[in-house]
Amino acid sequence: MTEVKEHRSLSQLFTDLMNEARTLLRQEVRLAKTELTEKASRVGKDITSLAIGGAIANAGLLAIVAAGVMGLAHVVPAWLAALIVGLVVAGIGFGMIQQGRKNLTQEDLNPRKTVKSLEEDKQWVKEQLR
Repeated sequence: MTEVKEHRSLSQLFTDLMNEARTLLRQEVRLAKTELTEKASRVGKDITSLAIGGAIANAGLLAIVAAGVMGLAHVVPAWLAALIVGLVVAGIGFGMIQQGRKNLTQEDLNPRKTVKSLEEDKQWVKEQLR
């Protein structure tokens, strides 16, 4: 491979290097897009989990509170029955929301693979210029 480079002019070598660098850059852009799309998909799922958790908590708050209050009202005063049932249902919804928030804060949105690959490409270009 070294013999081939010796027979080529400096302008040919530079042109080849630029073409290879351009191709490499295009591949890096594709990698970044893919990586960010994957991360966005995971974040979307976590946001969906938050929304569903909120909706379930709300629905539960409406249906279970009513049924629970009516059932407990036979044992304790109606106001205490409403308070007990409301706290339990709200606690479940709060737990689901906290889990979704935790998942979102743990998600790393930096395109680490792309950054690492770009650093490697930078080193490769430097070596080619020597």
